Amino acid sequence: VIPDVVWISRDRLQNGLDEEGHLTIAPELVVEVLSPGIQNERRDRETKLKLYAERGVQEYWILDWRSQQVEVYRRQPVLLKLVYTLFPTDTLSSPLLPGFTCSVQRLFL
Repeated sequence: VIPDVVWISRDRLQNGLDEEGHLTIAPELVVEVLSPGIQNERRDRETKLKLYAERGVQEYWILDWRSQQVEVYRRQPVLLKLVYTLFPTDTLSSPLLPGFTCSVQRLFL
């Protein structure tokens, strides 16, 4: 599985790369942009969601370019749970990224 975007903190990154520079631990944040097609959407919303939860990802964003919405999943004790669906007029932020904010609308320009 190759996510569209990942974020990992510097502290964890120092111990999370192999000799070739490949990531060997789960990132804290994964972002997927939905690809067209029912099977692609199912893969991102079900298969990858389950995989990322099993691997220990803390937060997962799914960007739906058709509806211009962002689904934000956050770690609960053993799974990633949908906590927000953000619309173009909303602002995206994350406890993983202190000080970061972005208008959802800007993600789809």
